[in-house]
Amino acid sequence: MISDKAVIDSNAKIGSNVSIGPFSVIGPKVEIGDNCIIGPHVVINGPTKIGQNNHFFQFSSIGEAPQDKKYAGEDTWLHIGDGNTFRECTTITRGTVQGGMKTIIGNHNLFMAYVHIAHDCEVGDHTVFSNNASLAGHVKVGNFANLSGFVGVHQFCNIGAYSFCAGGSIIVKDVPPYVMVQGYPANACGLNTEGLKRRQFSPEVITQLKRAYRCLYREGHTLDEAVEKLSDMIQECAPIKQFVTFIKASQRGIVR
Repeated sequence: MISDKAVIDSNAKIGSNVSIGPFSVIGPKVEIGDNCIIGPHVVINGPTKIGQNNHFFQFSSIGEAPQDKKYAGEDTWLHIGDGNTFRECTTITRGTVQGGMKTIIGNHNLFMAYVHIAHDCEVGDHTVFSNNASLAGHVKVGNFANLSGFVGVHQFCNIGAYSFCAGGSIIVKDVPPYVMVQGYPANACGLNTEGLKRRQFSPEVITQLKRAYRCLYREGHTLDEAVEKLSDMIQECAPIKQFVTFIKASQRGIVR
């Protein structure tokens, strides 16, 4: 299961049933969970902790030092959960002292070819990053978010759960949950209805979320007015609370 042409540091911890292809390099302070598949020409440096059932395709660079001028060689971390797929040439860097020490990847995410996840990012579960989607530092991405090809996200932005960023979009503000955005810079272009259907949101809940979207984007309210009205809708539709919580927590402002 482990090629004799792979280079594995004696201090690395390798779980059971792990496959490591030829010419891959596993550095010190790396921990790899059970049933992971590491293809040829993959480099994993640490400190990095990887869960179970992850698949790394060729030429991925995982857990390398952050691309940040403030980084001075500290033992910052990359944590990866379970069941993720990292396609060709994916790059994920560790955190920085200034950003909380950790880059965090959740569970069951798909990172297609040439995706870049920068230092101190936090990615939830069941997300999809299409080819060449890139996160700058300190970005947070919620569960089930979908970033299409060549999407670029500015540092410190938040991408809400169940949102959809169309191909080539440049994100410079926070993307609320459930919302589709597109453009350069990105603007809201509707509710992610198809994505919500795929995630088994009921027709009744989708109808209520459409009402919430219209309130936020189509009825001419100020942001404070829209948040007040959305707060009143939570009793009728609990998922609207994600809208309200996200908007109130936004530091960069939302795409609007």
